[in-house]
Amino acid sequence: MRCTQTTMAITLAMSVAIIHVQPVSAQRPIPNGVVFEKDIEYSNSDDQHLQLNMARPKAGDGPFPAIVCIHGGGFRAGTREGFNGLCLELAERGYVAVTVTYRLAPKYQFPAAVYDVKAAVRWVRANAEKYNIDPNRIGTTGGSAGGHLAQFLGVTSDVKKFEGDGGHAEFSSNVDCVVNYFGPSDFTKSYDASVDAAEVLPLFLGGNLQQQRRRHIESSPLYWVTPNAAPTLCIHGTEDSYVAHEQAVWLIDRLKASAVEATLMTIEGADHGFRGASKEVKAGIENARFEFFDKHLKQK
Repeated sequence: MRCTQTTMAITLAMSVAIIHVQPVSAQRPIPNGVVFEKDIEYSNSDDQHLQLNMARPKAGDGPFPAIVCIHGGGFRAGTREGFNGLCLELAERGYVAVTVTYRLAPKYQFPAAVYDVKAAVRWVRANAEKYNIDPNRIGTTGGSAGGHLAQFLGVTSDVKKFEGDGGHAEFSSNVDCVVNYFGPSDFTKSYDASVDAAEVLPLFLGGNLQQQRRRHIESSPLYWVTPNAAPTLCIHGTEDSYVAHEQAVWLIDRLKASAVEATLMTIEGADHGFRGASKEVKAGIENARFEFFDKHLKQK
C-alpha cells in the first residue's frame, strides 16, 4: 500500500548491520548545559514504585515544553534507560524530557501500561513549577510498543476510564502532539502481518483474537480517534515484519478523516526499528521528530 499526499518517502541504502534509530547509550556524557536526574518516582500503583529519568536545560528562561518518552519491547520487556540519550538531546534543544518505566505483561496486562504513561503525564504537570515546565506544552514519543502507548495518549485524552489510579488525578493526561515510531494501531489485524503478534498479544491482552476480540479492539488506538486527537507524526518502514506499514497508513488516514493534523513519513525498504537505514536516513528521521516537536510545542 502506498501513502497519501502527506507522506514523505525516503529511499534507503540497505545495510547488513542492525542500526537502531536512536543510539541511546546510558553512558553518553551529560552535556554541560543539561541537568540529568535518574530514578525519580512518579507513581506507585500496586506498590511498583514506577520511576523516570529526566533531562532538562541547566539555564534559560523557561518554562520549557516537555516530552514524555516511552520505550518499546513488546509490552513485556525494555527499560526506560534506552531513551536516556534522546532525553539528553531534547534537553540540549530546550525541552524537559523524561523517559518512563511502565508495568509489563504478562503480570500486568492492558490497560496497566496505559494507566502508567497517563500517570507520568499527570506527574509532569503536577511538577511543572518545580522543574520549570510549561504544563500547556507536553508532547510524547515512543517506538513499537512505546509508539502504541504514545499514540494511545494522543487519542484518549478525554476517556476517563483509562486514567487509572497512579496519582495526581486533579491534573490532565492530555498531550499536545505525538511522534510515533512504528507503533501498532489495530491489533485485530496484527496476526497475519507480524512475526511475533501471536506470541506477544495474548500476553498483553489475556488471550488471542478469538478469545479476546473486544480487548483487541479496545486496546487499538485506531478505534479511539476523534477530532480531539493530538497532531501526529508516524514514521514507519515499508518492510516492517513486526508491525506492518499499513498500520501507520490506517491510523493516519483515520486521523485525517477526523480533521486532525497527521503526517506519515514512509521509510522505503526498512524493517522494524528502521533496520537497514543508512546513517543519513537515520539523521533525517531524527530531524523530522525534532522539527515536529518544535512546530507543535515551541510555536504555540
